[in-house]
Amino acid sequence: MLIGEYEHTLDAKGRLSMPAKLRKDMGEVFVVTKGLDGCLFAFSQIEWLNFEQKLKALPLSDKNARNFVRFFLAGATECEIDKQGRFLIPNNLRIAANLEKETIIIGVGTRLEIWDKSAWNAKDNEISADEIAENMTMLGI
Repeated sequence: MLIGEYEHTLDAKGRLSMPAKLRKDMGEVFVVTKGLDGCLFAFSQIEWLNFEQKLKALPLSDKNARNFVRFFLAGATECEIDKQGRFLIPNNLRIAANLEKETIIIGVGTRLEIWDKSAWNAKDNEISADEIAENMTMLGI
């Protein structure tokens, strides 16, 4: 399972180090795409195939479904870890997540989220565990 929070610096070429603790679960090749809330999502190949199957099952006749599929697939790219443990984040994805230098990589179970450090700090500060817990009863948690 992908868990934890890791701080890394994006280099001048747009490369980011994959935390050593996450490399085995992510594999040597994985998929990075635009995520929700202003971050990027990174999926192992197995998790990407699972996610892709869910996207394929969405009705083509539904405009929101088509836009949802476009959002995730249009910018998706396969990334490969180099010998130094780094991977290249394409410019279009760096722009989408406002990644400049300081980043935070968080494990959220089945995927990673890659955040600009200041954006993650703002998001993390707005998360209220008590408020979320009250709303989770609707989901059976």
